[in-house]
Amino acid sequence: MIVQRQVRVGNQTSCVAASPGLPFDYAITNGFDTFEWFPDKKEWGQGWLEDDISQTERTLLKERAKQRELMLSVHAPLVVNPLRGETYHAFLKTVDFARDIGAILINIHLFTEEGIERYVQALQPYIKHTAQLNLKLSIENTPETSPHDFNRLFEHIKKLNHTPINHVGMCFDIGHANLFHETRNDYIRYLNTIDMSVPIIHIHMHENYGDYDRHMPIFTGPAGDNPAGITAFISTMKRRSFAGSIILEQWPDQPHLLNNGRQRLLSIYKEI
Repeated sequence: MIVQRQVRVGNQTSCVAASPGLPFDYAITNGFDTFEWFPDKKEWGQGWLEDDISQTERTLLKERAKQRELMLSVHAPLVVNPLRGETYHAFLKTVDFARDIGAILINIHLFTEEGIERYVQALQPYIKHTAQLNLKLSIENTPETSPHDFNRLFEHIKKLNHTPINHVGMCFDIGHANLFHETRNDYIRYLNTIDMSVPIIHIHMHENYGDYDRHMPIFTGPAGDNPAGITAFISTMKRRSFAGSIILEQWPDQPHLLNNGRQRLLSIYKEI
């Protein structure tokens, strides 16, 4: 049984990797304590989906993660949008994959094109299904969604009747918050605008210069010159009693950058 620690830092699969197992093997070899699987296949064929991993392979992945006390999460494919009913089947595939490998959390994106109330209505089957299977459900900010969207999102979620919601929370994506037009290059302002009652249960960590979604390894962008923003972020998350996973969302040409970023994050977390 995996015991939840105060905070974990690990990496994620990437469509640019030779195989989805390569970043996972790296996490195992380097003693990371969390890992995220992200089934995502581009139109031109790059990447992978859940069906590419056999039942036998899934069982082995579960056993390897359990042996190393590696906590697993799964990022649903980008096509999964509760407002598009036809994508629910893709979500169910993600759920099956998560259960097969022993993951504890599934992550999806927030979509606001039809309004927050409509999104929450469409989200209810996702909330109920994950609750039944004892899976956490995190909802991630995109470059287009605002902190106010998340305040309203969880106001509506808390009003759901006869629906378990304690397993639902936000995935805070630092890089996306840094790109949102009202908080460009100021993800701390984005974070501080989110009400303290909004449960942040998962973190995606990557950098950019406020120009586009570069997904640079942490401390190789602005934080490499001045880590004050990351320090402030971690300090705020400690005040919010964050106890989940921080996922480094990249597979760089120099994988050791993941180790460097992880160690610096854990050092800052310990020092604050």
